[in-house]
Amino acid sequence: MTISTINPYTRKVLAEYREETLEEVKSKIAKLRNAQQEWKPSLDRRLDALKEVKKRLESNLQELSVLMSKEMGKPVTQGEAEAKKCMWLMDYIVENAPAFLAPEQVKTEAKKSYIRFDPLGVVMLIMPWNFPAWQVFRAAVPAIAAGNAVLLKHASIVSGTSLKLEEIFGLDLFKSTLARGDVATAAVKYVDSVSLTGSNATGSKVAEEAGKQLKKVVLELGGSDPYIVLDRSNLEQATKNSAFARLQNNGQSCIASKRFIVHESVYEDFYKGMKEAYSSVKIGDPLDKNTFLGPLSSADQKQIVTEQVEKLRLLGSVEELAAGMEGNFVAPTIAKTDALFDEEVFGPVAILKKFRTEEEAIKLANETPYGLGASIWGDPQEAEKLVPSIEAGLIFINKIVASDPRLPFGGVKQSGIGSELSRYGILEFTTKRTVWVN
Repeated sequence: MTISTINPYTRKVLAEYREETLEEVKSKIAKLRNAQQEWKPSLDRRLDALKEVKKRLESNLQELSVLMSKEMGKPVTQGEAEAKKCMWLMDYIVENAPAFLAPEQVKTEAKKSYIRFDPLGVVMLIMPWNFPAWQVFRAAVPAIAAGNAVLLKHASIVSGTSLKLEEIFGLDLFKSTLARGDVATAAVKYVDSVSLTGSNATGSKVAEEAGKQLKKVVLELGGSDPYIVLDRSNLEQATKNSAFARLQNNGQSCIASKRFIVHESVYEDFYKGMKEAYSSVKIGDPLDKNTFLGPLSSADQKQIVTEQVEKLRLLGSVEELAAGMEGNFVAPTIAKTDALFDEEVFGPVAILKKFRTEEEAIKLANETPYGLGASIWGDPQEAEKLVPSIEAGLIFINKIVASDPRLPFGGVKQSGIGSELSRYGILEFTTKRTVWVN
């Protein structure tokens, strides 16, 4: 069988790829395991290799950005920014990995006692299409630095990107497989750990299989992030940033703000500014450097979002702020409602709600099964008081939620298990071993 990639803007087939069988995947895993044993002893060798990967990424930056745009519709300027962020991550890991992975001395009655951080072996990455470079690099680079080998199972719609990333890494420690989801799930048995970014349904299925095999998992799943506006303190910035917070990556981001919860005293002013900002974004060909909002990744994705908009229409008022949306495009949309709607909308659709008290704001923020990120705007001291009550792994005050190589990234509730990035992220790909010397 074959996998086809389709340009979501032109709706034309880009390429076809042969699917790999489970036996072929197992063969790749065996070769990765041999390579991992060879590379495992030398951190310096691995870091030198990652420096070369960064050079190859830099030289392929434009080609990779265009390929991502063609395969999943990301505006090319956002693809360039994504690739540059991967380079930042690599610099950070190369600089800090020696300290992060150094044995941790612990004072006990022993002559010497410490904790070692050793690699797990072969880590399978099951990655999504929405940030097809960043999601891979932020898992693969720490995993390789820690001494592991990596097998990438990317989303089928970005198969070309998956192969391009294998070329950029150029290491026998990193291989890509073009296989269907059921083959990837079956392959869990033959690797040592799985890191997955994707839907809750897929995450649950993979976690179930990993649990049967007693394999470690790191899961970064869905989000329905609240964007809370408390008062007038930072209203101009809150309004200005609401467009990027929701519409970045064509609205297809797990950490995009999706539910805008605004105090009644500033609700009308915020809504007016938000509407102006959403109405002014340039929509069109994602390869045009002036485009901010491109098409959704596929016809199926548009269908899902369109059905969600119709549900919201039954719960309140819906404003679509652009006309003539054909193909896989969805207009920037604002849905006003007081009703509960706890689905994750993976498209340029903002849900706008009003609150009176901080207690009500907290309740609205937490009325979702997800708990990835939250953005709070207002007086910093007042905003920070809400932090302990907000059910989210990432809380940003007077800034939109973002991933940062220096800080751990991960959610609570149904938004995932474990952390990526920072020292905590690299240690997810290690086993902690106690050593006691008398």
